[in-house]
Amino acid sequence: MASKREKKDADNLSAVLDKIPQMFGADADSGLRLHEIIMGAAPELKARLWYGMPGYATAASKPVLVFIRKDDYLTFGLTEKANLTLEEGATDKLMPSSWFIAPPLDGATEARIAEIVRGAVG
Repeated sequence: MASKREKKDADNLSAVLDKIPQMFGADADSGLRLHEIIMGAAPELKARLWYGMPGYATAASKPVLVFIRKDDYLTFGLTEKANLTLEEGATDKLMPSSWFIAPPLDGATEARIAEIVRGAVG
């Protein structure tokens, strides 16, 4: 029998998987692929709706670290709770925290997203 936490995680995941096609519309396949990349890069993440968009945290009671959404573009982003660091050799104090993505996703984009997720979870 599933624990309350496992049931809550399953319900949250179901809500995210239901939301992606609604939010992403014609780009639903890319939205679902983003979800797969995030979960594959950091399997410890738990999906849940966060401000109406798919968000990913290390536990249901922990802050969201990574999110995705669809406006004019697909958006992949990190929250201020993610493990953010200045890029090595940076000449400024800017830390990238979100990216617009032009679908369809390609291998290089998928690999970079996975790398960013692993770093964000750190």
